[in-house]
Amino acid sequence: MSRSPKTISNEDPIETALLVVVNQDELDDTVVEEELIGLCEAAGVQPLTIVRQRLERPYKGTYIGSGKVEEIAIVAKDLKADIVLIDGEVSGMQQRNLEKVFETRVVDRTQLILDIFARRARTKEGMLQVELAQLTYMMPKLMSVYTKFERQKGGIGMRGPGETKLESDKRLVRDRISRLKDEIKEVKRVRDQQRTSRRKHPFPFASIVGYTSAGKSTLMNRMADTDVLVDAMPFATLDPTTRKIDLPDGYALFLTDTVGFIRNLPTHLVAAFQSTLEEVTFSDFILHLVDVSAPSWESQRDAVLETLHYLGAKDKPAITVFNKIDAANDPTLVRGLVAEFPNSVAISATTGEGMDDLLAAIKRQVQDLLGYIKALIPYSHTSLIQECYNFGRVLKEEYREDGIYIEAELVKEMQGLLAPYIITEA
Repeated sequence: MSRSPKTISNEDPIETALLVVVNQDELDDTVVEEELIGLCEAAGVQPLTIVRQRLERPYKGTYIGSGKVEEIAIVAKDLKADIVLIDGEVSGMQQRNLEKVFETRVVDRTQLILDIFARRARTKEGMLQVELAQLTYMMPKLMSVYTKFERQKGGIGMRGPGETKLESDKRLVRDRISRLKDEIKEVKRVRDQQRTSRRKHPFPFASIVGYTSAGKSTLMNRMADTDVLVDAMPFATLDPTTRKIDLPDGYALFLTDTVGFIRNLPTHLVAAFQSTLEEVTFSDFILHLVDVSAPSWESQRDAVLETLHYLGAKDKPAITVFNKIDAANDPTLVRGLVAEFPNSVAISATTGEGMDDLLAAIKRQVQDLLGYIKALIPYSHTSLIQECYNFGRVLKEEYREDGIYIEAELVKEMQGLLAPYIITEA
Protein backbone atom coordinates (compact mmCIF):
# COMPACT_ATOMS: atom_id res chain seq x y z
CA MET A 1 0.00 0.00 0.00
CA SER A 2 1.31 3.45 -0.83
CA ARG A 3 0.15 6.97 -0.21
CA SER A 4 1.38 10.50 -0.79
CA PRO A 5 3.13 12.22 2.11
CA LYS A 6 2.27 15.63 3.40
CA THR A 7 3.58 18.50 1.33
CA ILE A 8 6.72 19.91 2.85
CA SER A 9 8.34 23.27 2.36
CA ASN A 10 11.60 22.95 0.52
CA GLU A 11 12.66 25.76 -1.78
CA ASP A 12 15.53 23.89 -3.38
CA PRO A 13 15.09 20.10 -3.16
CA ILE A 14 18.26 18.32 -4.19
CA GLU A 15 16.70 14.96 -4.93
CA THR A 16 13.30 13.28 -5.08
CA ALA A 17 12.67 10.09 -3.15
CA LEU A 18 10.26 7.21 -2.85
CA LEU A 19 10.05 6.41 0.88
CA VAL A 20 9.86 2.81 2.09
CA VAL A 21 8.76 2.33 5.71
CA VAL A 22 8.93 -1.04 7.45
CA ASN A 23 7.46 -1.24 10.94
CA GLN A 24 5.31 -3.75 12.79
CA ASP A 25 2.97 -1.63 14.87
CA GLU A 26 0.19 0.16 12.98
CA LEU A 27 -0.11 2.64 15.87
CA ASP A 28 3.37 3.94 15.00
CA ASP A 29 2.52 4.70 11.35
CA THR A 30 1.90 8.44 11.70
CA VAL A 31 4.88 8.99 14.00
CA VAL A 32 7.30 7.08 11.78
CA GLU A 33 6.11 8.74 8.57
CA GLU A 34 6.16 12.29 9.94
CA GLU A 35 9.63 11.80 11.37
CA LEU A 36 11.00 10.40 8.11
CA ILE A 37 9.48 13.28 6.13
CA GLY A 38 11.09 15.71 8.61
CA LEU A 39 14.47 14.06 8.08
CA CYS A 40 13.98 14.37 4.31
CA GLU A 41 13.26 18.06 4.65
CA ALA A 42 16.40 18.55 6.71
CA ALA A 43 18.43 16.75 4.02
CA GLY A 44 16.92 18.67 1.12
CA VAL A 45 15.07 15.63 -0.23
CA GLN A 46 11.53 15.89 -1.64
CA PRO A 47 9.39 12.84 -0.81
CA LEU A 48 7.16 11.69 -3.68
CA THR A 49 5.18 8.90 -2.01
CA ILE A 50 5.36 6.40 0.84
CA VAL A 51 5.29 2.64 0.43
CA ARG A 52 4.78 0.56 3.55
CA GLN A 53 5.42 -3.05 4.47
CA ARG A 54 4.96 -4.81 7.78
CA LEU A 55 7.63 -7.36 8.63
CA GLU A 56 8.75 -9.06 11.81
CA ARG A 57 12.32 -8.97 10.50
CA PRO A 58 13.98 -7.82 7.26
CA TYR A 59 14.68 -10.31 4.45
CA LYS A 60 18.34 -11.27 4.24
CA GLY A 61 18.83 -10.56 0.54
CA THR A 62 16.58 -7.58 -0.16
CA TYR A 63 15.45 -6.25 3.26
CA ILE A 64 11.83 -6.18 1.99
CA GLY A 65 9.78 -8.97 0.42
CA SER A 66 10.11 -9.85 -3.26
CA GLY A 67 6.55 -8.77 -4.09
CA LYS A 68 7.13 -5.38 -2.50
CA VAL A 69 10.45 -5.05 -4.33
CA GLU A 70 8.64 -5.45 -7.67
CA GLU A 71 5.95 -2.95 -6.63
CA ILE A 72 8.52 -0.35 -5.59
CA ALA A 73 10.48 -0.81 -8.82
CA ILE A 74 7.37 0.04 -10.85
CA VAL A 75 6.38 3.03 -8.69
CA ALA A 76 9.93 4.42 -8.61
CA LYS A 77 10.16 4.21 -12.38
CA ASP A 78 6.75 5.84 -12.90
CA LEU A 79 7.60 8.70 -10.54
CA LYS A 80 11.16 9.04 -11.87
CA ALA A 81 12.44 9.00 -8.28
CA ASP A 82 16.12 9.89 -7.87
CA ILE A 83 16.47 7.58 -4.86
CA VAL A 84 14.58 4.94 -2.94
CA LEU A 85 14.87 5.76 0.75
CA ILE A 86 14.43 2.88 3.21
CA ASP A 87 13.66 3.68 6.85
CA GLY A 88 16.07 1.10 8.26
CA GLU A 89 19.70 0.05 8.11
CA VAL A 90 20.38 -1.81 4.87
CA SER A 91 23.46 -4.00 4.40
CA GLY A 92 25.81 -3.59 1.44
CA MET A 93 24.51 -6.78 -0.16
CA GLN A 94 20.86 -5.73 0.29
CA GLN A 95 21.60 -2.29 -1.12
CA ARG A 96 23.34 -3.74 -4.16
CA ASN A 97 20.51 -6.22 -4.83
CA LEU A 98 17.84 -3.54 -4.54
CA GLU A 99 19.66 -1.05 -6.76
CA LYS A 100 19.95 -3.71 -9.44
CA VAL A 101 16.16 -4.16 -9.48
CA PHE A 102 15.16 -0.52 -8.94
CA GLU A 103 17.75 0.83 -11.40
CA THR A 104 18.23 3.79 -9.09
CA ARG A 105 20.15 4.56 -5.92
CA VAL A 106 19.05 3.11 -2.59
CA VAL A 107 19.70 5.13 0.58
CA ASP A 108 18.93 3.93 4.10
CA ARG A 109 17.99 5.80 7.27
CA THR A 110 21.56 5.89 8.60
CA GLN A 111 22.90 7.43 5.38
CA LEU A 112 20.15 10.05 5.50
CA ILE A 113 20.97 11.06 9.08
CA LEU A 114 24.70 11.08 8.32
CA ASP A 115 24.00 13.46 5.44
CA ILE A 116 22.05 15.78 7.75
CA PHE A 117 24.87 15.72 10.29
CA ALA A 118 27.38 16.52 7.53
CA ARG A 119 25.25 19.55 6.53
CA ARG A 120 24.93 20.74 10.14
CA ALA A 121 28.57 20.32 11.25
CA ARG A 122 30.19 23.72 11.70
CA THR A 123 33.08 23.23 14.12
CA LYS A 124 36.23 21.18 13.59
CA GLU A 125 35.04 18.69 16.23
CA GLY A 126 31.68 18.25 14.57
CA MET A 127 33.23 17.69 11.15
CA LEU A 128 35.71 15.14 12.52
CA GLN A 129 32.95 13.23 14.28
CA VAL A 130 30.71 13.18 11.23
CA GLU A 131 33.51 11.94 8.97
CA LEU A 132 34.38 9.21 11.47
CA ALA A 133 30.74 8.09 11.56
CA GLN A 134 30.54 8.09 7.76
CA LEU A 135 33.70 6.01 7.29
CA THR A 136 32.79 3.58 10.07
CA TYR A 137 29.41 3.08 8.42
CA MET A 138 30.95 2.76 4.96
CA MET A 139 33.64 0.21 5.87
CA PRO A 140 31.53 -2.99 5.83
CA LYS A 141 29.72 -1.82 2.69
CA LEU A 142 33.04 -1.19 1.00
CA MET A 143 34.01 -4.78 1.76
CA SER A 144 30.68 -6.03 0.43
CA VAL A 145 31.31 -4.42 -2.95
CA TYR A 146 34.37 -6.60 -3.44
CA THR A 147 32.94 -9.87 -2.13
CA LYS A 148 33.15 -11.57 -5.53
CA PHE A 149 36.89 -10.83 -5.72
CA GLU A 150 37.58 -12.17 -2.22
CA ARG A 151 36.06 -15.47 -3.22
CA GLN A 152 38.76 -15.77 -5.92
CA LYS A 153 41.86 -15.36 -3.76
CA GLY A 154 44.27 -18.21 -3.31
CA GLY A 155 44.70 -19.63 -6.82
CA ILE A 156 47.22 -18.92 -9.57
CA GLY A 157 45.72 -16.57 -12.12
CA MET A 158 42.98 -15.62 -9.67
CA ARG A 159 44.75 -12.65 -8.03
CA GLY A 160 43.34 -9.68 -9.89
CA PRO A 161 43.06 -5.93 -9.55
CA GLY A 162 39.76 -6.32 -7.69
CA GLU A 163 41.38 -7.93 -4.68
CA THR A 164 44.27 -5.47 -4.79
CA LYS A 165 41.89 -2.49 -4.90
CA LEU A 166 39.86 -3.93 -2.01
CA GLU A 167 42.90 -4.23 0.20
CA SER A 168 44.10 -0.78 -0.85
CA ASP A 169 40.73 0.86 -0.18
CA LYS A 170 40.31 -0.94 3.14
CA ARG A 171 43.76 0.21 4.22
CA LEU A 172 43.07 3.82 3.20
CA VAL A 173 39.78 3.87 5.10
CA ARG A 174 41.32 2.21 8.18
CA ASP A 175 44.21 4.68 8.15
CA ARG A 176 41.83 7.65 7.87
CA ILE A 177 39.65 6.26 10.68
CA SER A 178 42.74 5.90 12.85
CA ARG A 179 43.82 9.49 12.16
CA LEU A 180 40.31 10.79 12.86
CA LYS A 181 40.21 8.95 16.18
CA ASP A 182 43.56 10.48 17.13
CA GLU A 183 42.34 13.97 16.24
CA ILE A 184 39.11 13.42 18.18
CA LYS A 185 41.16 12.21 21.17
CA GLU A 186 43.00 15.53 21.08
CA VAL A 187 39.70 17.42 20.94
CA LYS A 188 38.48 15.27 23.83
CA ARG A 189 41.63 16.14 25.81
CA VAL A 190 40.93 19.85 25.33
CA ARG A 191 37.28 19.31 26.29
CA ASP A 192 38.36 17.45 29.43
CA GLN A 193 40.63 20.37 30.33
CA GLN A 194 37.75 22.79 29.87
CA ARG A 195 35.53 20.59 32.01
CA THR A 196 38.20 20.39 34.73
CA SER A 197 38.59 24.16 34.59
CA ARG A 198 34.86 24.61 35.07
CA ARG A 199 34.97 22.16 37.97
CA LYS A 200 37.20 24.62 39.84
CA HIS A 201 34.07 26.71 40.36
CA PRO A 202 31.69 25.54 43.08
CA PHE A 203 28.80 24.79 40.76
CA PRO A 204 27.12 21.52 39.73
CA PHE A 205 26.76 20.48 36.10
CA ALA A 206 23.51 19.80 34.25
CA SER A 207 22.78 18.83 30.64
CA ILE A 208 19.67 19.50 28.58
CA VAL A 209 18.67 16.36 26.70
CA GLY A 210 15.65 15.71 24.55
CA TYR A 211 14.32 14.54 21.23
CA THR A 212 15.49 16.55 18.26
CA SER A 213 13.38 19.74 17.90
CA ALA A 214 12.13 19.51 21.50
CA GLY A 215 13.23 23.11 22.10
CA LYS A 216 16.59 22.61 23.82
CA SER A 217 18.31 25.53 22.11
CA THR A 218 15.34 27.82 22.78
CA LEU A 219 15.50 26.93 26.47
CA MET A 220 19.26 27.45 26.54
CA ASN A 221 18.89 30.87 24.94
CA ARG A 222 16.25 31.91 27.47
CA MET A 223 18.13 30.65 30.54
CA ALA A 224 21.63 31.79 29.58
CA ASP A 225 20.91 34.73 27.27
CA THR A 226 22.81 33.01 24.46
CA ASP A 227 22.21 33.02 20.72
CA VAL A 228 22.35 29.29 19.98
CA LEU A 229 20.82 28.53 16.56
CA VAL A 230 17.11 27.72 16.85
CA ASP A 231 15.70 25.71 13.95
CA ALA A 232 12.64 23.45 13.80
CA MET A 233 14.47 20.98 11.56
CA PRO A 234 16.05 17.85 13.09
CA PHE A 235 19.64 18.18 14.34
CA ALA A 236 19.84 21.95 13.87
CA THR A 237 22.76 22.08 16.33
CA LEU A 238 25.46 19.43 16.78
CA ASP A 239 28.00 21.14 19.00
CA PRO A 240 27.37 21.42 22.75
CA THR A 241 27.20 24.86 24.35
CA THR A 242 27.96 25.29 28.07
CA ARG A 243 26.98 28.38 30.04
CA LYS A 244 26.81 29.40 33.70
CA ILE A 245 23.23 29.82 34.91
CA ASP A 246 22.38 31.91 37.98
CA LEU A 247 19.67 30.49 40.25
CA PRO A 248 17.65 32.00 43.10
CA ASP A 249 19.41 32.67 46.44
CA GLY A 250 22.92 32.75 45.07
CA TYR A 251 23.07 29.21 43.68
CA ALA A 252 24.36 28.55 40.20
CA LEU A 253 25.22 25.74 37.80
CA PHE A 254 26.85 25.03 34.47
CA LEU A 255 24.29 24.03 31.84
CA THR A 256 25.12 22.25 28.58
CA ASP A 257 22.89 22.05 25.51
CA THR A 258 23.42 18.69 23.76
CA VAL A 259 22.69 17.22 20.31
CA GLY A 260 19.10 16.06 19.87
CA PHE A 261 18.24 12.37 20.11
CA ILE A 262 15.99 10.46 17.73
CA ARG A 263 14.31 7.10 17.37
CA ASN A 264 16.84 4.42 16.42
CA LEU A 265 19.76 6.84 16.53
CA PRO A 266 22.47 5.05 14.50
CA THR A 267 25.11 3.46 16.72
CA HIS A 268 27.82 4.82 14.39
CA LEU A 269 26.74 8.34 15.34
CA VAL A 270 26.55 7.60 19.07
CA ALA A 271 30.06 6.13 18.95
CA ALA A 272 31.51 8.95 16.82
CA PHE A 273 29.93 11.65 19.00
CA GLN A 274 31.05 9.98 22.23
CA SER A 275 33.26 12.92 23.26
CA THR A 276 30.32 15.30 22.78
CA LEU A 277 27.79 13.05 24.50
CA GLU A 278 30.16 12.61 27.45
CA GLU A 279 28.86 15.97 28.63
CA VAL A 280 25.73 14.06 29.61
CA THR A 281 27.59 11.30 31.44
CA PHE A 282 29.67 13.83 33.41
CA SER A 283 26.63 15.85 34.44
CA ASP A 284 25.38 15.83 38.01
CA PHE A 285 21.79 15.78 36.77
CA ILE A 286 19.76 16.07 33.59
CA LEU A 287 16.99 18.32 32.28
CA HIS A 288 14.92 16.02 30.07
CA LEU A 289 12.98 18.28 27.72
CA VAL A 290 9.78 16.76 26.31
CA ASP A 291 7.77 18.43 23.52
CA VAL A 292 4.21 17.91 24.77
CA SER A 293 2.77 19.54 21.64
CA ALA A 294 3.93 16.51 19.63
CA PRO A 295 1.30 13.74 19.33
CA SER A 296 4.10 11.19 19.77
CA TRP A 297 5.70 12.80 22.82
CA GLU A 298 5.59 9.56 24.82
CA SER A 299 7.50 7.57 22.21
CA GLN A 300 9.95 10.47 21.83
CA ARG A 301 10.50 10.47 25.58
CA ASP A 302 11.12 6.71 25.51
CA ALA A 303 13.65 7.10 22.66
CA VAL A 304 15.61 9.61 24.73
CA LEU A 305 15.55 7.32 27.78
CA GLU A 306 16.81 4.46 25.62
CA THR A 307 19.75 6.56 24.39
CA LEU A 308 20.54 7.66 27.95
CA HIS A 309 20.59 3.98 28.94
CA TYR A 310 23.05 3.29 26.10
CA LEU A 311 25.27 6.11 27.38
CA GLY A 312 25.14 4.79 30.94
CA ALA A 313 23.27 7.88 32.16
CA LYS A 314 19.73 6.57 32.57
CA ASP A 315 19.88 6.52 36.39
CA LYS A 316 21.15 10.07 36.78
CA PRO A 317 18.88 12.45 38.71
CA ALA A 318 16.56 14.16 36.23
CA ILE A 319 13.97 16.89 36.00
CA THR A 320 11.33 16.20 33.37
CA VAL A 321 10.53 19.48 31.60
CA PHE A 322 7.28 19.37 29.63
CA ASN A 323 7.94 22.07 27.02
CA LYS A 324 5.77 23.92 24.48
CA ILE A 325 2.75 24.13 26.78
CA ASP A 326 1.72 27.16 24.71
CA ALA A 327 1.39 24.95 21.62
CA ALA A 328 -0.28 21.98 23.31
CA ASN A 329 -3.87 21.15 22.39
CA ASP A 330 -4.88 20.92 26.07
CA PRO A 331 -2.63 22.91 28.46
CA THR A 332 -4.73 21.67 31.39
CA LEU A 333 -3.82 18.10 30.51
CA VAL A 334 -0.14 19.07 30.41
CA ARG A 335 -0.36 20.54 33.89
CA GLY A 336 -1.89 17.26 34.98
CA LEU A 337 1.27 15.52 33.81
CA VAL A 338 3.24 17.52 36.35
CA ALA A 339 1.14 15.96 39.11
CA GLU A 340 1.61 12.51 37.57
CA PHE A 341 5.37 12.60 36.99
CA PRO A 342 7.65 13.19 40.00
CA ASN A 343 10.14 16.05 39.78
CA SER A 344 8.60 17.61 36.66
CA VAL A 345 7.50 21.06 35.49
CA ALA A 346 5.52 22.45 32.55
CA ILE A 347 6.96 25.41 30.63
CA SER A 348 7.08 27.28 27.37
CA ALA A 349 10.69 28.07 26.49
CA THR A 350 9.32 30.42 23.81
CA THR A 351 7.01 32.56 25.96
CA GLY A 352 8.72 32.07 29.33
CA GLU A 353 5.66 30.56 30.99
CA GLY A 354 6.63 28.29 33.90
CA MET A 355 10.29 29.37 33.97
CA ASP A 356 10.11 30.34 37.66
CA ASP A 357 8.91 26.81 38.42
CA LEU A 358 11.81 25.37 36.43
CA LEU A 359 14.43 27.52 38.16
CA ALA A 360 12.99 26.54 41.55
CA ALA A 361 13.12 22.85 40.59
CA ILE A 362 16.73 23.20 39.45
CA LYS A 363 17.64 24.96 42.69
CA ARG A 364 16.11 22.10 44.70
CA GLN A 365 18.06 19.60 42.62
CA VAL A 366 21.28 21.51 43.27
CA GLN A 367 20.54 21.62 46.99
CA ASP A 368 19.87 17.87 46.99
CA LEU A 369 23.35 17.36 45.58
CA LEU A 370 24.92 19.38 48.39
CA GLY A 371 25.08 18.73 52.12
CA TYR A 372 26.01 21.32 54.76
CA ILE A 373 29.08 20.46 56.86
CA LYS A 374 31.53 22.07 59.28
CA ALA A 375 35.06 20.71 59.24
CA LEU A 376 38.51 21.39 60.65
CA ILE A 377 41.04 20.23 58.10
CA PRO A 378 44.69 19.65 59.17
CA TYR A 379 47.34 21.67 57.35
CA SER A 380 48.80 18.37 56.17
CA HIS A 381 45.65 17.90 54.06
CA THR A 382 45.18 21.39 52.63
CA SER A 383 44.56 19.92 49.16
CA LEU A 384 41.09 19.01 50.43
CA ILE A 385 40.25 22.71 50.61
CA GLN A 386 40.65 23.09 46.87
CA GLU A 387 38.55 19.97 46.39
CA CYS A 388 35.79 21.63 48.41
CA TYR A 389 35.85 24.56 46.01
CA ASN A 390 35.91 22.17 43.06
CA PHE A 391 32.96 20.06 44.15
CA GLY A 392 30.84 22.20 46.44
CA ARG A 393 29.99 25.65 47.75
CA VAL A 394 32.38 27.01 50.41
CA LEU A 395 30.54 29.42 52.71
CA LYS A 396 33.31 30.18 55.22
CA GLU A 397 37.05 29.57 55.48
CA GLU A 398 39.24 30.41 58.51
CA TYR A 399 42.90 29.66 59.17
CA ARG A 400 43.28 28.49 62.76
CA GLU A 401 46.16 27.25 64.86
CA ASP A 402 45.15 23.57 64.58
CA GLY A 403 43.89 23.62 60.98
CA ILE A 404 41.65 25.27 58.42
CA TYR A 405 38.02 25.66 59.48
CA ILE A 406 35.41 25.60 56.72
CA GLU A 407 31.67 25.66 56.40
CA ALA A 408 30.51 24.35 53.07
CA GLU A 409 27.77 22.74 51.04
CA LEU A 410 29.37 19.72 49.41
CA VAL A 411 28.50 16.85 47.12
CA LYS A 412 28.25 13.43 48.80
CA GLU A 413 31.65 12.26 47.54
CA MET A 414 33.37 15.22 49.21
CA GLN A 415 31.39 14.75 52.39
CA GLY A 416 32.81 11.23 52.55
CA LEU A 417 36.40 12.44 52.09
CA LEU A 418 35.97 15.01 54.85
CA ALA A 419 34.18 12.64 57.25
CA PRO A 420 37.26 12.28 59.59
CA TYR A 421 37.45 16.06 60.00
CA ILE A 422 33.78 16.99 60.38
CA ILE A 423 32.97 18.79 63.64
CA THR A 424 29.71 19.84 65.25
CA GLU A 425 30.82 23.14 66.79
CA ALA A 426 32.26 26.15 65.01
